[in-house]
Amino acid sequence: MKRTVFTAIAIVASAFSTRLCAENYDLTLEQSIVIAKEKSYTMQNLMHELKIAEYNLQSAKRQLKTHVDMELTLPSFDQTVRQYADVIDFYTVHRLTLSSGLTINQPLPTDGNIFVQSGLAAYRDYYDGNTITSNLNTRIGFRQPLDLLYGYSSIRVAIKNAELAYERANKTLQRNELSMVAQVSNSYYNLLMSQKSSEIARMNLDRQTEAYEISKNKYEAGLIREVDALQMEVDLAEAQSNYDAALLSQNSSTNSFKELIGIELSDSVSLSSELIYKPVFVDADHAVQLALDNRTELREEEIAAELILLDVKRQQLNGRIRGNFNAYIEKVGTASSTTDMRIPNSVQSSYEHFMNAPVSYGVGFTVSIPIFDWGENRSLVRAAQTRYKQSLLSRENTRRDIETEVRNLAANVSSSLKRLQLLEKNIAVAEKSFEITLQRYTDGDIDSQALALERNRLNTARTSHLSAYISYQMALTNLMRATFYDFSKDAPAN
Repeated sequence: MKRTVFTAIAIVASAFSTRLCAENYDLTLEQSIVIAKEKSYTMQNLMHELKIAEYNLQSAKRQLKTHVDMELTLPSFDQTVRQYADVIDFYTVHRLTLSSGLTINQPLPTDGNIFVQSGLAAYRDYYDGNTITSNLNTRIGFRQPLDLLYGYSSIRVAIKNAELAYERANKTLQRNELSMVAQVSNSYYNLLMSQKSSEIARMNLDRQTEAYEISKNKYEAGLIREVDALQMEVDLAEAQSNYDAALLSQNSSTNSFKELIGIELSDSVSLSSELIYKPVFVDADHAVQLALDNRTELREEEIAAELILLDVKRQQLNGRIRGNFNAYIEKVGTASSTTDMRIPNSVQSSYEHFMNAPVSYGVGFTVSIPIFDWGENRSLVRAAQTRYKQSLLSRENTRRDIETEVRNLAANVSSSLKRLQLLEKNIAVAEKSFEITLQRYTDGDIDSQALALERNRLNTARTSHLSAYISYQMALTNLMRATFYDFSKDAPAN
């Protein structure tokens, strides 16, 4: 019993908490889009993708910064066996190692690098007189690949790749942001249509209820036949059923809309129900030019082509003479003793030797010359060049698709506007006609079938007008998504 009471209290508390947390949203389309950009899963995921590309770009650019690394061995102890050089005999070795190393490396845009290395190491060998050896060295070096002669730098290519990847992620975000606008607009207008359809169904139910009361009174007064009164009762039940179905559809559309823009299903939503629109007249040529200037797909195709060109250069490089130039100067100080010397004393001795030791140096030039590979690399280069041509062909095809799409959308806007304006006049005529018909039915001049026919005509006119309004608004939204330009912003309100 106590468990049941606690469960009931928990359920009530949970429901009360949910009601407290629920929010009320009275939204326009613009407000819905703002919420979707902030809360929807799709947009948040795309923002993370853009951040990843941004961090990769930062990492690529920082390749040219000075890098400093340190290595420490504190300490390392080895126990192993060694063999004498001339006889088959082994002995155990115990060795303690302490070492440190510092490397300062400055990469160059030419793929080379300048570096400074400095290290100190001390070894204590517990065999053969407890020998202590220490080593102190400093080297300044330079390395330069010959790829620079062919205008190729892997660091520059990496930075270019990162820059293009970031730009592509940004373009993808812009395109998907407009797609999100189109999705939210479509869901918004679907919900608005469901909401208006419920209002139309409610108005129809009210009219049918009024007509039923009139027919009931006329039947009781003996002015109409029983079959007419029964037909009115059937029509009333049908109107009630249509209204219930419209409410169910509205609830489903509301939940889908909430999920899309990223708000809780427990929140309540109401939309601005005024069917206000602006008549927009679109110049198809101007719309096409805007699309070609603004569409991200074309720039993405260019980015893909640039990446392929970089791959072509890299592949061509593999078939050419390559080499490296290396140079360094170095000083080394060493000390070794078989006496019971401490490691600090050995290090001091190696430092003194380091200060007096002559400077060492080295210069090297290595070359790699491809002689014969059965045309393997040449085939890979041609494959990369063919991919580049393919990317150019794809860009041209994309340009044509965009032009065709925009021209069709511009024509659809014009057609939708004309239909909306026509149905706007039609609904006014249908409302006036229904009022006259209802009065004639009240006066007994017509029967219930004529009234039902006129009522259906009015319902059809309202529904068609609503559908035309939604189609026109979606046509404008699709045109904006295709051109990155809102043609309705300068149009006067109707």
